[in-house]
Amino acid sequence: MSKRTTIIDRCETRGLRLTQQRRIIASVLEMSRDHPDVEELHVRAAARDAGISLATVYRTVKTLEEVGILEKVDFGDGRARYEDAERDHHDHLIDMESGRVIEFVDEDIEALQEKIAAKLGYRLRGHRLELYGVPLTSGGGRKID
Repeated sequence: MSKRTTIIDRCETRGLRLTQQRRIIASVLEMSRDHPDVEELHVRAAARDAGISLATVYRTVKTLEEVGILEKVDFGDGRARYEDAERDHHDHLIDMESGRVIEFVDEDIEALQEKIAAKLGYRLRGHRLELYGVPLTSGGGRKID
């Protein structure tokens, strides 16, 4: 998924003060390919700088969300997770057994959403789709067709 600019670039463009700790947190977010919550971000950032507190991560994430650099996502597990607000559009499938989040894009779904909005008299400006499911497996771990 491509990004137009880095999170650090967007912080600088918006005039946000970037301490060394904020730079580390932004870098960790930039490298994340999953949807980490604040606690996971703290673990990753503290691995680079043990002086980064959980409170610093909370404040940084809140600031980045307020200025539109991060987007909060909630997959129904009680944990607020975050992703770059400028990532290419995608939808999510959440495995309810493992908690794994699978990102996907499906042109048929995109077209259907546009069609539904038009049928109801609207032009779609955006959407968020989250599917929740369990694997189609038998007791032996084999996929059921």
